[in-house]
Amino acid sequence: MEKYITAFTDAFINSIQWTWRSILFEVPWYTNYFWGLTAISLLVWGLEIAFPWRKNQPIFRKDFWMDGFYMYFNFFLFAITISGFYKLLELVFGEVGISSKSLMIIDISNLPMWVQLVIFFIILDFVQWFTHVLLHKYSFLWRFHKIHHSVKEMGFAAHLRYHWMENIFYKPLKTLGVMILGGFEPEQAYVVHFFAIAIGHLNHANIKITWGPLKYILNNPVMHLYHHSYVLPKGSYGVNFGISLSLWDYVFKTNYIPEDSGTIEIGFPGDEKIPKNFFSQIIYGFGKRK
Repeated sequence: MEKYITAFTDAFINSIQWTWRSILFEVPWYTNYFWGLTAISLLVWGLEIAFPWRKNQPIFRKDFWMDGFYMYFNFFLFAITISGFYKLLELVFGEVGISSKSLMIIDISNLPMWVQLVIFFIILDFVQWFTHVLLHKYSFLWRFHKIHHSVKEMGFAAHLRYHWMENIFYKPLKTLGVMILGGFEPEQAYVVHFFAIAIGHLNHANIKITWGPLKYILNNPVMHLYHHSYVLPKGSYGVNFGISLSLWDYVFKTNYIPEDSGTIEIGFPGDEKIPKNFFSQIIYGFGKRK
């Protein structure tokens, strides 16, 4: 038991220390996700201000500050809170003979680095696309995903406005994706992570970008706005589930872009019942539904 307590405590403390060192610029720049997230956020916000798609939308849009807090809560505070539990799971799996290489299908460790990064990016993006579909398809998952879709004015910070339970849903499948690749992230995986943050911010931003012919590969703000549409195609539980890549939606026929004015209403029927403050939102979805 002492081994588990020590592992839990060490993981928790190490996570706090790493985050604090990041804030103080005491970690390599390419692993400094605190200031990386901040820099990307300021850059995309600047683009929103300079080139607004919906010109009548305020710079400080509805829920701007709450969504800003969500970014740091989900990316850092919750990650610190849960770090000890993930370490315990790692220990337990190790003791029953399940290692990071147990499910390896593709060993990418000997491939050129750029190939490793491309494969890593594609596998993880598909896993996230698939998880996103599940969040919409099944009601017990949708009840938590509603928090993300309760956004009524789109902006960069809406990217990371989501219920903390989504971390619980995404993490195991993302870990599975890594295990399929041999149980490790490529040395330069930070390139993939920063790219994903930037694309996610742009997809939610008040900017009109379609990427031209690349729209069939890369997700974009026009496509993702319709993912948040209040009115969906009849019989559909969602459209445009892409995270960084739009490719999966075109392959699996979940793409939908009827027009590109950017003036549609976003949200979902019943979104007025979602609590308006952060603390009520993070406990939303538990207990009996009314």
